[in-house]
Amino acid sequence: MRRVVVVGTSGSGKTTVARELSQRLGVPHLELDALHWAPGWTETPTDVLRMRVARALDAPGWVVDGNYAKVRDLVWPRADTVVWLDYPLAVVLRQVIGRTVRRMLAREELWSGNRERLRTALSRNSIILWALQTHGPNRRQYTAAFRRPEWAHLHVVRLRSPGETRRWLSRSVDRRGDAGNPSDHEHRA
Repeated sequence: MRRVVVVGTSGSGKTTVARELSQRLGVPHLELDALHWAPGWTETPTDVLRMRVARALDAPGWVVDGNYAKVRDLVWPRADTVVWLDYPLAVVLRQVIGRTVRRMLAREELWSGNRERLRTALSRNSIILWALQTHGPNRRQYTAAFRRPEWAHLHVVRLRSPGETRRWLSRSVDRRGDAGNPSDHEHRA
């Protein structure tokens, strides 16, 4: 396990898990949101995003987090492992609401000077609404994707709760990138 992709609905904890994995494995962490979002919550042009991602993937090992289909054809063929945070909707909503409130209160800078604001959190562009709308479609999309032959090379780790994720990380991952013995959490989706 040296080239890992962490996927899951917004608010599931992809970046947190990816950071910890990158530290444990001793490889760089690539957060796709950081490459995607430009100042003023504008999207980076797709060709620029793809160039940035391709450049970052030249490293011998990495952990990428994000669900960006527009770079999947660059990331997944080079990956050896996908960690899928497939948490229940109630867990995702609790996490994304808590994270959004914390970021607003702390005026936490995210990417390119962007911050979450109450006006946005309550709008149709809300990350909370996005998580609600994409949870089911993401689950269906990933379930189908991991059955496709072009992704058969990927070791899929499907984790269904934050506790299961913590146990998997503490038990299964060391700095050599050894995922340890397969457990009931690790399987083809």
